[in-house]
Amino acid sequence: MKKEVEIKHLPMEEKKRLTREGKMKWFFPEHVAEQIIICLFLLVLLITLATIFPPHLDAKADPFNTPEHIKPEWYFLAAYQMLKIAEKLEFLGAWAPKILGVASQGVIVLFLMLIPFMDNKKERRYRSRPVAMALGVLAIIGFVALTVWGHYS
Repeated sequence: MKKEVEIKHLPMEEKKRLTREGKMKWFFPEHVAEQIIICLFLLVLLITLATIFPPHLDAKADPFNTPEHIKPEWYFLAAYQMLKIAEKLEFLGAWAPKILGVASQGVIVLFLMLIPFMDNKKERRYRSRPVAMALGVLAIIGFVALTVWGHYS
């Protein structure tokens, strides 16, 4: 088994000798220059491929024509579904769906920020904190349920 030598603790004369023998190379400028050449090669390759095979573009976006039904990404589906549920509160007035939909999400975030202050027991084991565990499980179930509902609605 070959013993590895730590280069940083060698005297400068020994480092120069190992460099001449080809057993080591300097980090700067040899390794850095090698990495720059590799990066430039990959950049030229990427630009060449993008030029030869340009991406297919759809029709230009029309700011005056909204698509029939647009959906956000999965991580926004719960919030999107909450806004759709708030539309049912239009009987309270034209302002109600927008204000209550956004305010309900703000209240949820505020509640999540206040949980550590409401549950300030010294004990940290989950079995001794049933209220915090129940709130956490209900939050996860609610988020998943709204996300699935938003996906299929």
